[in-house]
Amino acid sequence: MDISSFYGFLGTDTTDFILRMIIMVAKIAVVIVIALLHVAYSTWFERKIIGHMQIRLGPMRVGYHGLLQPFADFVKLFFKEDIIPSSGDRPVFQLAPMIALFATISSLAVIPFFNDFVIAKNMNVGLLYLFAMSSLSAYGIILAGWSSNSKYAFLGGLRSSAQVISYEIALALSLVGIMVLSGSLNLVEIIEAQQKHWYGMYVVVQFPAYILFLICAFAETNRTPFDLPEAESELVAGYFVEYSGMRFSLFFMAEYIAMIIMSCIAVTCFWGGWTLPPVVMKALPFLAVVPGLVWFLLKVYCHLFLFYWVRATVPRFRYDHLMSLGWKVLIPLALANIVITSIVKFLF
Repeated sequence: MDISSFYGFLGTDTTDFILRMIIMVAKIAVVIVIALLHVAYSTWFERKIIGHMQIRLGPMRVGYHGLLQPFADFVKLFFKEDIIPSSGDRPVFQLAPMIALFATISSLAVIPFFNDFVIAKNMNVGLLYLFAMSSLSAYGIILAGWSSNSKYAFLGGLRSSAQVISYEIALALSLVGIMVLSGSLNLVEIIEAQQKHWYGMYVVVQFPAYILFLICAFAETNRTPFDLPEAESELVAGYFVEYSGMRFSLFFMAEYIAMIIMSCIAVTCFWGGWTLPPVVMKALPFLAVVPGLVWFLLKVYCHLFLFYWVRATVPRFRYDHLMSLGWKVLIPLALANIVITSIVKFLF
């Protein structure tokens, strides 16, 4: 039986379903491969940028200017011994890094990279989905700290749970103003709503919310200056202190994918996604020939650079200051931004 007769035997609806599934699987494969390549070279860029900021050269040995260093690191971690604590909870210990990675990488399903290229096209609650996935990724960290049966790992897991609960509230509230202005939770519709205004980017009218979002994004991804769950100086790497080999690299990948996702959310909700402001396009119409994916990636790279810049220049917060900042400063400011945005939209 040839392909056409096979599809005819299945029927039109089944054929359409199979084609849609093939297209979706292809999209998932493309996005995951590109995301993992970005993770690999995000580590290289971070080490080079921080090295130059500290008057060093960074990786130089493997390949030209260390370009093959990420692959050397992967080979080293792949062949490294996988050590599991004898007194720990073995099944949970093995499952925790996979939970952290899969919950994080699942967020890529609703990110609109350009035009209609979205894995889950009809996700009308895209922002809520992202919040849910970011919450689930914290379970991997908490379970890793508990299952290791180590006081340092356990303290790192406790810190992470408190930090995520604190800053996830402020993170969600910082985006409520975007929901109010766009009238949607669909990320594609949020980008389209920004194009209805001459400025084309909500960062112009929601700059305080954008700053709040950036601060919360640093905390949500456990990055400096909010890397308290994995504080090397006091917790000896925190929740993954007992991990080695590929299980350690899964946590590493989850952290960098989370950075990319937070950058994608910032670009989508505040910087117009793959589009440029209408006022810029009218002044420089030749920019229309540049693919939208290029603009999207350039904006994402700028936000990733902020993560590296802050790590090289800002010292770590003390833990009580971290919690005070989240509950006493960021959440009230986010609530104030929601009230002001709602009043302005109602009046004007």
